[in-house]
Amino acid sequence: MREITLRQVEVIRAVMMRGTISGAAEQLNVSAPGISRLVKHTEESLGIRLFERRAGRFIPSVEAGAVFEQISNVYKGVENLQLAINSLEKGEDVRLAFASAPSVAQFIAARAIRSIRRRYPDLFIDLNILKIEETVDYLLLERGEFVIMSSSVDNAGIENEKLAEARLVVILPEDHPLAAQEVISVHDLAGEQLIGVDPGDPYGAKLSEPFWTAGIEPVHSMRGRFAQTVVSLVRHGLGVALIDAFSVAEVYMPGLVRRPLAEPSGVTVYVSHKKGRALSGFAEYAIERFRKELTAAAQGTFDTTVTK
Repeated sequence: MREITLRQVEVIRAVMMRGTISGAAEQLNVSAPGISRLVKHTEESLGIRLFERRAGRFIPSVEAGAVFEQISNVYKGVENLQLAINSLEKGEDVRLAFASAPSVAQFIAARAIRSIRRRYPDLFIDLNILKIEETVDYLLLERGEFVIMSSSVDNAGIENEKLAEARLVVILPEDHPLAAQEVISVHDLAGEQLIGVDPGDPYGAKLSEPFWTAGIEPVHSMRGRFAQTVVSLVRHGLGVALIDAFSVAEVYMPGLVRRPLAEPSGVTVYVSHKKGRALSGFAEYAIERFRKELTAAAQGTFDTTVTK
């Protein structure tokens, strides 16, 4: 069985396109004698005359027409492959679906997606906002590749990985008397109009934990289901609240004052995905961007560089 190498195919095509040995050598950036020897060797090994020599020019022979047709098809396939690779590099015709807790989606998700878009400008991104109880179905039914949550997902079919941790902060209207303090304790908040999240919710339990540790039962004047609702109520002067730093990570938030909580506290953000599911490269990159943005928010700094 006679075989032909990819190098021979490349040289034959170059001679076919340029019509001369010197032109093919120039195209491939090699020496002309090397091209001449390889063409002769190919013809001898295949037992086929590939070119007619006429006045220094190489004309494809009639009997080798089927060979040249296949060579053209090979290169057309390679060109299509390159186009597909280029499209994939930009994210064309590709969908990345993932979900986030409302507290992370408030500001952090937009920063992470900004970086993802710079890397993959044509990638379609489907961001869902989920409650913790909705994540199991979302992941196990493979509606998305991963979920960013402020609690780990307790299910044998799901893997959790810690991304970042941030302290709780006190948020107050900017004209509130406690805004004059550099640090605020849960004891300072005990007599205030406290806005919170139901302690029966995992996120709400995290917000109530510093009160319970101090022996105080938090009494809410009103509650919101999500962190952004709590933030909005405080900004409108309706009370004060404990919140995770990720939910108020925007540098400029008019009408709102943030102060550190004196008592030890914290919220950990996890990425969760279906156990055994291989994540796409787009998902892996997105998770790293979330990790970076969450870490920056926890440290009180924000990345403004353009990621290549």
